[in-house]
Amino acid sequence: MADTEIEITAGLVRDLLQEQHPDLAGLAIREVAGGWGNQMWRLGDELAVRMQRMDPTPELQLKERRWLPVLAPRLPLPVPLPVRFGDPSKRFPKHWTVMTWVPGEPLDHGSISRGAHAADTLAGFLRALHMEAPAEAPISTDRGAHPRSCTDGFENFFQAVVPDDIAADVRAVWDDAVAADAWEGPPVWVHGDLHPANVVVSDGTLSGIVDFGAKFAGDPAWDLAAVWVLLPAGMASRFFDMYAHADEPAIRRARGLAAMKSLFLMLMGQNGDRGLPGGKPHWGPAGRAALDRVLKGV
Repeated sequence: MADTEIEITAGLVRDLLQEQHPDLAGLAIREVAGGWGNQMWRLGDELAVRMQRMDPTPELQLKERRWLPVLAPRLPLPVPLPVRFGDPSKRFPKHWTVMTWVPGEPLDHGSISRGAHAADTLAGFLRALHMEAPAEAPISTDRGAHPRSCTDGFENFFQAVVPDDIAADVRAVWDDAVAADAWEGPPVWVHGDLHPANVVVSDGTLSGIVDFGAKFAGDPAWDLAAVWVLLPAGMASRFFDMYAHADEPAIRRARGLAAMKSLFLMLMGQNGDRGLPGGKPHWGPAGRAALDRVLKGV
């Protein structure tokens, strides 16, 4: 097998723990459904093992190791904290990390019923996160740019999944984002990948944020898009009132990016329906619902 095809089993995880962190090897190990670049395994009740799988480099895990301990103390929601590092070895030539487990259910398998509470919670989280980043903070190579620099990606998603009856409306939202002024403030910390599988819900509201491998310093609009991607309809105004730091160009950029992210979810759903690797059938309906919210602007 190639490195990217190594079968990760509970036995492998236990062997690696026994070799490098034997005091943890006796804890129960359970696979967590989902994941593509990395695979997650529950370790006891309070920990998880994050195994590099399809990601070609360890960059995302190493970013989490370096920066999550810096960011977590300022954040009002639980996030996974790295507690032990696993080094590449003959048994498994990739990186792996033991992290704290964030309790709850991923939104792509759950729902938000307390929309106002979730909107306030997300706004508070992003206000805390979107602080000026230090000079040494990572810069993304595929996220963080103005929408006008993401036209190729948008077009690929658009051509693949947009229904004809809403095509003109979707393009109008995107064109408006492309025409919006650029972010003129200092680069701030951005999660960069807020979609339903990367937020955790409990009791009908947001209760945690996970998977910070994509985080970067840049334009906060990439996170503000989550208003339409994650929250129920009718919550956009409440969110932006609570967030209180987004001007009109930022909201326009965010709405366009939300359209692109919704199309991505729809494409992943389509891939899942076709049985393609990495596809997730249940993401299709979530993406279409998000796109409807984007088009209505609510």
